Amino acid sequence: MKYKVEITETLQRTVEVEAKDEGKAYQIVNDMYRNEKIVLSADDYIDTKIEVLSD
Repeated sequence: MKYKVEITETLQRTVEVEAKDEGKAYQIVNDMYRNEKIVLSADDYIDTKIEVLSD
């Protein structure tokens, strides 16, 4: 019998930025992430989840 098993690793980092409001802070960090100015690595690892998927 074959099973599909899903592995999910979670990386997380907190970044501080200067901005006029929350929306602008989100936009700044999102742009930095999309432009690879912020790249998460193994140092940012926080969790692994392994789950057998149902059919």
